[in-house]
Amino acid sequence: MFRRLAKKVTELAADYLEDLDSRPTFPSSQGAGVERLFHTDCPEQGIGEEALQQLQDVIEHSRVQNGRFFGYVLGSGEPVGAVADLLASVLNQNVTAWRSGPAAVTLEHTVVDWLAQAIGCKGFRGSLTGGGSPANLMALAIAREAKMPANETGVKAQGVFYASQEAHMSISKSVALLGVGRKNLRLIATDEKFRLLPTELEKAIGEDKATGRIPIAVVASAGTVNTGAIDPLPEIAAIARRHGLWMHVDGAYGALAAIATPGKFTGLNLADSLSLDPHKWLYQSLDCGCLLYRDANAARTAFSNTGDYARALTDDPIEGFAFFEESIELSRRFRALRLWLSLRYHGLGAFRTAIQKNLDLAQRLAAAITKERDLELLATGELSAVCFRYVGDGRLSGKELNHLNAEILKRVVQRGRVYLSNATLRGQFALRACIVNHRTTEADVDSVITETLAAAGELAN
Repeated sequence: MFRRLAKKVTELAADYLEDLDSRPTFPSSQGAGVERLFHTDCPEQGIGEEALQQLQDVIEHSRVQNGRFFGYVLGSGEPVGAVADLLASVLNQNVTAWRSGPAAVTLEHTVVDWLAQAIGCKGFRGSLTGGGSPANLMALAIAREAKMPANETGVKAQGVFYASQEAHMSISKSVALLGVGRKNLRLIATDEKFRLLPTELEKAIGEDKATGRIPIAVVASAGTVNTGAIDPLPEIAAIARRHGLWMHVDGAYGALAAIATPGKFTGLNLADSLSLDPHKWLYQSLDCGCLLYRDANAARTAFSNTGDYARALTDDPIEGFAFFEESIELSRRFRALRLWLSLRYHGLGAFRTAIQKNLDLAQRLAAAITKERDLELLATGELSAVCFRYVGDGRLSGKELNHLNAEILKRVVQRGRVYLSNATLRGQFALRACIVNHRTTEADVDSVITETLAAAGELAN
């Protein structure tokens, strides 16, 4: 039965990949129609292999990550890793501790070591997560417990976290969930390239210390989600050390680009903790995030609270290891298999080349925008996010331009040839193209301008 079903699903997947490039970047789906198609009663009696017939409908109403998908920061779903996911589901390993899955735990340790070494953070430990958001939450939980212990008695003092105005939304969510409160997240001003200003950070820490508040941690960005800005990591690390703060680097978007361009990430190894997303710039299927930290004892202090039923019955450092002593998770999927197989199959050099190609294509797009009189380049950071807007003949006000570009974005998505997202940069609504796809070509990137101008022309008519 499994062999027969797997063959049918594999053929569907192979057909999908074969014509991926010709598919629209967004399906012609309407909410009510999709609801009617899928939101049905659960059958009391199974329908057997007939159940597979609707898988094609699932495909047709799914968003496509081909080379012209430039929305958000979303990896492209590398096929070798997808093959590994099938086996991972069949093996169904619960990667809680070595005794629960010897191969799975060992492979996770292995790929975490590989990732740390690849970005210049050899010796860091950690685990794979569902993504950058849970990795950031766990990192800030470790920081809070290290600098302002609260696990036993609750939050008693007024602690403060620091991040730039461009920080990812998961940072404010984490601070709220940790009981510190969003009002105690100080958002620090940025420079003209949207990077955190160290002088403003130092000033804010000094002000808080003077009023009796407890500075806990600073979150630096190694690739902001809007523009790909990389905060000045060495300067931030020096301030954190001087004032006794934990330094966490949110590298979910950008830090893996250190594989290709390590010079952009000087100071990354000075962090106390670091989040990564292999499901972004290692092109893995969702979900595959990673949390790295320098001190495993700090992670255990934050998370170790084991019931007798889960305690290891051995003191062996390998066989007695448990991820749940260093993580918020207990039940955990075998995420490492896809990453391990993918890296072994292609080699790290192939990923280095693909990342560099993405970076080069972003520069190509930025350069082309500057040559187009009807477009204005608003930001292009050190990575692969390019923000721009349509300005036309220059006669529209700022408010009118914001409205027009929002309408252009809707029209571009509806046309289905490229998929863009948006960002708001200092009050300006921007069209945003982010290139983190191993399939993207020069022609794909060139179509961004073509489609934007075509959408503007349709609106004008």
